Amino acid sequence: MFQIAGAGLAGLACGYELARRGARVVIYEAAQTVGTKSVARFAGGMLAPWCERESAEEDVIRLGAGSADWWSDITPVERRGTLVVATGRDQAELTRFAQRTSGHRSVSAGDIAALEPDLESRFQRGLFFENEAHLDPRRALCDLADAVEALGGEIRRGENAPDDVDIDCTGMAADISGLRPVRGEMAILCCPEVTLSRTVRLLHPRIPLYLVPRADGHYMIGATMIESSSTRAATLRSLSELFSAAFTLHPAFAEAAIVETGAGLRPAFADNLPRVTHVQGKWHLNGLYRHGFLLAPAMAKSLAQKLLSETDHENHRERRTA
Repeated sequence: MFQIAGAGLAGLACGYELARRGARVVIYEAAQTVGTKSVARFAGGMLAPWCERESAEEDVIRLGAGSADWWSDITPVERRGTLVVATGRDQAELTRFAQRTSGHRSVSAGDIAALEPDLESRFQRGLFFENEAHLDPRRALCDLADAVEALGGEIRRGENAPDDVDIDCTGMAADISGLRPVRGEMAILCCPEVTLSRTVRLLHPRIPLYLVPRADGHYMIGATMIESSSTRAATLRSLSELFSAAFTLHPAFAEAAIVETGAGLRPAFADNLPRVTHVQGKWHLNGLYRHGFLLAPAMAKSLAQKLLSETDHENHRERRTA
C-alpha cells in the first residue's frame, strides 16, 4: 500500500498512476472537498508545451507533449490550439516569441479572423500553435479524484496525513530544501458578448496576458509576470493591469462581470521545473510551478514506475532469502 499526503494535482496524479498499475493507494486530504485548498484551482489549465518553451527549458516540451492525451482519458480537453497576438507597437515581442518557440505557424489578419471571428481586424499578425490544448482545472481535479476512486484508490477527505506517508505532495507545506513560493494572480470574467474558443495570449513587454475560455461565456485571465511571495489577495494594481490587457484584446471586456479574483503561491525550484526527490524516508513530487497540469502526468508516471520497481525488487529479494 502507498500512502500519499495531499489530494491536490500532484497527489491525485501520483495516486492515479499507482492505482492504474494495480497498487493500493490511500490519499489523505485535510480539506473536506478535493481541490478547495489546492493552488491548482487558480491555474489556467493550459496544455501548451511549445508556448511555454519561450521562458522554460526544453524539458517542458519533452515532458509535456503527451499531457493532452493523458488528461483526455480523465476529463474533457479542448484541442483547439493557442493563438498568440500582439498590438502594432508590440510586434517586436511577437518576433521574439517566435524565435524562442517552435511548433507554430505565422498567421495573418485574415487567418486570425478565421480562427477567432471576434478578433477580426484587431490584430494584423500572430502565431498559431495548432497542437496545444486546454482544460478546466477545477473540473479536472474533481474528475481525477473520481478516476482514482474508480480504480480502487481511497481518498480520505478531512483527514490529516500521518507522518510516515510514502509520498508527500503538499506543495509549499512540504519541508524541502530549495523550494520557494512564486505568486500567481488570476480573475474569472463573464463576458457573453465575446466568443473565443481557444487560449489566446496577448504579448506585452510588461504584462503578457493569457486568456482561457471556460463554459457559458466565462474566461479565466492571468499573467505570467505578476509574481512575488506575498500571501495577500490579488492587488488592485495587478488586477487593473490584467483588466486593461483584456480590454486591449477586445473592448467588450470592459463590460464583463468580475466573477472571481484569486492569488496563490505556487511551489517552485530555482530552475522552475518539478522534481521527484527522496528526503528523510519519503518521496516528494513538488515544484510544479505554473506547469502543473502540463507536467504532472509525466512526473507522476516517473515516480510510480520508480516506486513499483523498488517494490518488485524488494519482493524478489524476500522470495530469494526465504
